Amino acid sequence: MGNSAVGADGSPQTDGEEPEGPRRSGPGKQRSFWRELPILVVVALVLALLIKTFLVQAFSIPSESMQNAPQPGDRVLVDKLTPWFGSQPGRGEVVVFHDPDNWLAGQPTSNPNVVQKVLSFVGVMPSANEQDLIKRVIGVGGDTVECKGTGPLTVNGKPLDEPYVFPGNTPCSVDQRGGQFKVTVPKGKLWMMGDHRQDSEDSRYHQADKNHGFVPVDEAVGRAFVVAWPLSRWATLPVPGTFDQSGINTRAVVAPGALSLAGAVPVVLWRRRRGAARTR
Repeated sequence: MGNSAVGADGSPQTDGEEPEGPRRSGPGKQRSFWRELPILVVVALVLALLIKTFLVQAFSIPSESMQNAPQPGDRVLVDKLTPWFGSQPGRGEVVVFHDPDNWLAGQPTSNPNVVQKVLSFVGVMPSANEQDLIKRVIGVGGDTVECKGTGPLTVNGKPLDEPYVFPGNTPCSVDQRGGQFKVTVPKGKLWMMGDHRQDSEDSRYHQADKNHGFVPVDEAVGRAFVVAWPLSRWATLPVPGTFDQSGINTRAVVAPGALSLAGAVPVVLWRRRRGAARTR
């Protein structure tokens, strides 16, 4: 006869048999899942909020001012990471920015419900009520931007080849509201224009505001780098090559002269001191 033992429940056990553990029923497992679900939802929302705040945010295109790149109803993704490292908008970039001085006055606004507000706050849905605009950066601090007649548009005297301008539009608008202009962009400001030139209320038409039509760099949210929705219109938003042409960056031309002057000053001072010492 084999040795026997008594189990935890008082039932006899024979050698080689292990006591059976407690069995979990199917309903118990379901209750465990439902207890964890709220935690999973909270974690997902926190991650979405962090992504929206520090990495990428979705924005909805409300108007025709940037056709044919993004079109009304499209969703674009905006890079919010690089500005944290000191990067500033550059010429040719499509940038989302906060309304600098009531540019959107008189425009219709939506009335999102509570769910839409929460989802847009955490970044799951594009914001429905933020006062933001999207345009292309044409000039940065120090640039001279000019429009004569129907164009071409020039930056620092260099004419731009603008294939992104809406078909049928002219690069410059002939009107009395601001379509003809010559401006020099102050440091820390941007000159913004829409690709749909004859249907864009951009920097040209806000030269009477407190910023004289310029957009402070601090108002930039980030660069729109891709049209993400609808999938049938998925496309990147690269910087056109026309902004890389030789001579357009006047600051690069001035810099060598400034460096030469800075290097010459110590030499001149040294020579003067040497001459003064000899006359003593």
